Amino acid sequence: SAGARFARDMMTTPRRWFVVIAEFTVKPGAMPAFLALAHDDARSSVAHEPGCLAFDVAVAQDGPDAVVFYEVYNDRDAFDAHLLTPHLARFRAGFPVLIVAERAVRFLERTCSGAELA
Repeated sequence: SAGARFARDMMTTPRRWFVVIAEFTVKPGAMPAFLALAHDDARSSVAHEPGCLAFDVAVAQDGPDAVVFYEVYNDRDAFDAHLLTPHLARFRAGFPVLIVAERAVRFLERTCSGAELA
């Protein structure tokens, strides 16, 4: 499974993976529709993109309208391939009417994982 692949890779291969953080403020009443689109993108990314190691969707506990995506890719090329997928196209087509705001996407390089073997 993709989860097992990610865990194995994290523990055996010290890498500086390409991490993407996307944040959204969802309109009141639109959370179920937004999450349906987000979950489709996340699950499809991990299932169908070998370079996508993780794609988590989280809702803020202190702000029920805030959603954060935490995505981990092998490298920038894997993320660029993600940008061309049909599941991202579905998300992009549907989410704009469901949000109040979208923060600028942040790109990071992971330097350490607690799951790595010492």
